[in-house]
Amino acid sequence: MTLALVRDLRELREPSSAEEIEAFETDVLAGFVLARASAGLADSTIRNDTGHLALIRDWFGRPLWEMQPEDADAYFGRVLRDARLSTRAGRAGALTVYFQFLELRHEAEIYNLTGRVAECPLDEMNRPRASADPQLRVPPGEAEIERLFAGWREELATCRKFAPAARNYAAARLEADVGLRVNEVRMLDLDDVRWELGRFGKLNVRHGKGSRRRGPKPRLVPLINGADRNLCWFIEDVWGQFGDDPGRPGAPLFPSERKCRDGSSARATADVFRRSLADAADRYLPAWPGKLTPHVLRPCLRLTALPVRDDPVRHPGELLGHSWTGTTARYVHVQAAHVEDAWVAGQQRASDRWKGLAP
Repeated sequence: MTLALVRDLRELREPSSAEEIEAFETDVLAGFVLARASAGLADSTIRNDTGHLALIRDWFGRPLWEMQPEDADAYFGRVLRDARLSTRAGRAGALTVYFQFLELRHEAEIYNLTGRVAECPLDEMNRPRASADPQLRVPPGEAEIERLFAGWREELATCRKFAPAARNYAAARLEADVGLRVNEVRMLDLDDVRWELGRFGKLNVRHGKGSRRRGPKPRLVPLINGADRNLCWFIEDVWGQFGDDPGRPGAPLFPSERKCRDGSSARATADVFRRSLADAADRYLPAWPGKLTPHVLRPCLRLTALPVRDDPVRHPGELLGHSWTGTTARYVHVQAAHVEDAWVAGQQRASDRWKGLAP
């Protein structure tokens, strides 16, 4: 087909009405949401992406497939010039994945409807970058964490509602002991505790946070740092008080007091775990008012027993569910004493070898 014929066909095509384009845009966004849900992304991730897209759409005033590189230059270079780096990166990521969806699913329809070719307006010249400098997450010290959980544990003996209080304590303890995220904790099933695996048992974390919007990353997490004892106590002494059937497939490890229509237990929400931790911190860690969250507990993962000489970053990264060592560096804080102890041990070994060679 010649270029002249293509131009003639384009001129003969009747322009689409504003109502048709608006309806098509709504259908495309609904399809985008469904596709991301099909990929296994969490509802919160999908809401964040669609929220970013809505804000860009409001500023642009037209369907996003009409955006050109100069429009993206104006938006990210002027409107979001002083925004946080995480905001700029999140909005750029949402726009990029939306255009990937348009190009894969609706490129021909968009062209037939509007005569435009959908092409992402972000390229290597104008794509916002996240900060290259890792932001260290400094958690409370080990003595402070022990004081928090000691006070919280004693409180369980006199609390008004033992089962939910013990559940919240056990969930927070798990976050600190093995570095789980709050959503990873709440999505655990009772069957995900695999006592037969490894020396201490392992957790089958099926809803690990996905990187680059690729969906959840499952992993097996060993129950170290006493997490096995904590979970054994919770399952044997507390879990049955919620009234669920332990043999039911999909029974949540941390159930809610609310019941589903079939009488089974619903899952406790992430907000419940966040509030309970914040309340406990207010009582037992007054130096951390409003600052101790489940995500701050992740760096509290005690790694002193791991082989620091072997690899001080790779092992924590596996536990925390990181694909990149740069991400792990934000969480892992090797104490200065570890460096000194390793140096002293190396000097001692060298001295011993020298003594063995001496006459």
